[in-house]
Amino acid sequence: MNLVKSLGSVGGLTLVSRVLALLRDSLAARYVGAGFASDAFNGVAFRLPNMFRALFAEGAFSAAFIPLFNKKAAGPEGLPAGYAFAERALAVLLPVLILFTVAMLLAAWPITYLLSGGFARQHPTHEQFAFAVMLSRITLPYLALISLASLLGGILNSLDKFWVNAAAPILLNLAMIGGLWFFHGADEYETARVQAISVTVGGVLQLAWLILACHRAGVDMRLRMPRLDKDVREMLRLIVPAAAGAGASQINLLISTSLAGSLLASGSITYIYYADRLNQLPLGLIGIGLGTILLPTISRLLSSGQDAAAMETQNRGIELALFLTLPATIAFLIAAEPIVRGLFQYGHFTALDAKRCGWALSAFSIGLPSYVLVKVLTPGYYARGDTKTPVRYAMLSIGINIVGNLILIPLIGHVGPPLATALASTVNVAMLYRTLAARGHFVADAGLRRKVPRLLLAALLMGATIYAFEQLLDPYLGGPLIVRYAALGVLVGAGGAVYGVACFVTGAYRIADIKGLLRKRGATSKPVQE
Repeated sequence: MNLVKSLGSVGGLTLVSRVLALLRDSLAARYVGAGFASDAFNGVAFRLPNMFRALFAEGAFSAAFIPLFNKKAAGPEGLPAGYAFAERALAVLLPVLILFTVAMLLAAWPITYLLSGGFARQHPTHEQFAFAVMLSRITLPYLALISLASLLGGILNSLDKFWVNAAAPILLNLAMIGGLWFFHGADEYETARVQAISVTVGGVLQLAWLILACHRAGVDMRLRMPRLDKDVREMLRLIVPAAAGAGASQINLLISTSLAGSLLASGSITYIYYADRLNQLPLGLIGIGLGTILLPTISRLLSSGQDAAAMETQNRGIELALFLTLPATIAFLIAAEPIVRGLFQYGHFTALDAKRCGWALSAFSIGLPSYVLVKVLTPGYYARGDTKTPVRYAMLSIGINIVGNLILIPLIGHVGPPLATALASTVNVAMLYRTLAARGHFVADAGLRRKVPRLLLAALLMGATIYAFEQLLDPYLGGPLIVRYAALGVLVGAGGAVYGVACFVTGAYRIADIKGLLRKRGATSKPVQE
């Protein structure tokens, strides 16, 4: 399988989804701004389903389900055995999700308090806090919907139909954009309620899309009576540690948000949220795409005894991750405020809001390579059935994050949580890499060692270009929407062009590398044509 080609299809669709998410957030900034209503939605009502999706749909369930599904499908009975295992997993998963969702709905008040720190510094009235609880109850059904969707998406990923699952989040963003555009209310509170309703509507659309895709692929799941057989127990045993291991950054962000709600003033959660959304653009394009592809790929290679091929695949994964994240990191460090101003400073979102959000984005970007490398390195553990080691390191990074927040918030305010999250993620990646290398499960090959310093140099050259263009384009970033988007397009385009040229000038990539990728792509597609 061609890693670049697969990442191109998954990453392209994820990019579409993230661009739509930026449009969604731009509309939210315009109609809701940065106040209690936006903090209640972004910090609690939308944070909870986002965290659950990252922990479960994109992390724990995939890590536990996909290797077991592939193992069954690779056996003497073939795919029917894999489908039978998926049906048994669904039979146990469905009642658990129903009970879990009901319990969360009943406990919405304390959960909201826990996630927000009670909004202690904002001193909300009883009616305001009740509003935040109501938003949480509206979005909670999304947890069950996205979890069921993750089961179907895991099957499709194992069948190499990566693009179908990657396209599903587009529906969520379209539902939220439609809600904000057509049904925004007279004030920020009415609009926040519309946002919450559109989250659950988007979850229904995602599940329906994946049910239809599975049917077209010949996968029709039947409901069975739940039974905890050996395979299902093994899957459940793997899920809990995998959730903490794969979702350490989300848990860190959740803790940071809770501390921000407790210790910081109104609007701080919203600054952190929008900064995180921008930071998630390259993370979604690269990290989720690579994680989605690498786990089933490495699992299959190891199952067939191709250890060297598995290691080579992971080397190329790290190489691609750094190729795409290093320039994003430099860009966010140098031009965070102009980017935020061009995207969000409109309507209720002021110039001061843009400045403060830009500070948070710069802090987040320091950890951007590590956020992605977690997605690249953890499949090396999960594919070998080791979910305990990543969870140990995740717990250590969460502890570092908590301590970092408590130290940094009094010193630098709302910039503290993003910076603590970035530092904790960097420590997590260092531990994951060191252990894989010590076990002999990963060795950086000559190609990776040669390219990393050259990629960094190319990214720095790109950063100098962005700084120069930022000075020229600054007057246009506060103009009408079309003008500011055009200015951002020029800024990003100039930086990207310089980075591409610099990669060749520095020797990070050579003509032979491009020819090699094209030959691999041709080799991959030839059997399909025949």
